[in-house]
Amino acid sequence: MTEHPFRIVFAIYPGMTHLDFTGPHQFLSRLPGSEVIIASPAGGDVLSEGLIFAGTKRLADIGACDLICVPGGASATAVALDTAFIAEVRRLGLAARYITSVCTGSLILGAAGLLAGRRAACHWAWRYLLPLFGAVPDDGRVVRDGNIMTGGGVTAGIDFALAVLAEIGGVELAQTVQLGLEYAPAPPFDAGRPETAPASSLAAFRGQMAYVQPRREAEVREAARRLGAGRA
Repeated sequence: MTEHPFRIVFAIYPGMTHLDFTGPHQFLSRLPGSEVIIASPAGGDVLSEGLIFAGTKRLADIGACDLICVPGGASATAVALDTAFIAEVRRLGLAARYITSVCTGSLILGAAGLLAGRRAACHWAWRYLLPLFGAVPDDGRVVRDGNIMTGGGVTAGIDFALAVLAEIGGVELAQTVQLGLEYAPAPPFDAGRPETAPASSLAAFRGQMAYVQPRREAEVREAARRLGAGRA
């Protein structure tokens, strides 16, 4: 580690999936010599699926960081249309050593123009939208392409955080943190991926998502249009 703190910024927003944020935060906050900053578009309190995260910094007030992490959430595609937020993510990302996300946070990175030509992970149900930003969808649970590291859906954020810890602090550190947090997953059901879930569960989930799919897809297409227009 350098004499200066390794600055990690979580760029959160109202409506995010809190485990996308808290899972990686629990692990990355144990990186020696690091400084973890929680920032949001307006600063202050951020409501996330029934939980309130208080006292966040205003994203525009963060000068720079070594690593930026953007979580996903039900509002991720709407946030991808927030031009001020996207501009701050792009500003910090372009100067960071590592650009990272969890779940549909990769769609926000895409809207910020940070994934063109790069492989990226996303929640399996929304991965097909990544090419709209010129990204290459990858079904890996943790995907690295250069200085971009992305995690798949929600719980993949923990695997992602361990990969980041190993990259920055070494494998021994990552394994020690894993042991301390007793991360030894043994789920009671093999239903965490569409390839292994029972057909009835897959159908039920797709049914639950059917009402939001047109809106989310339209929001991503609009974000991609704006990105293309900005480059023209």
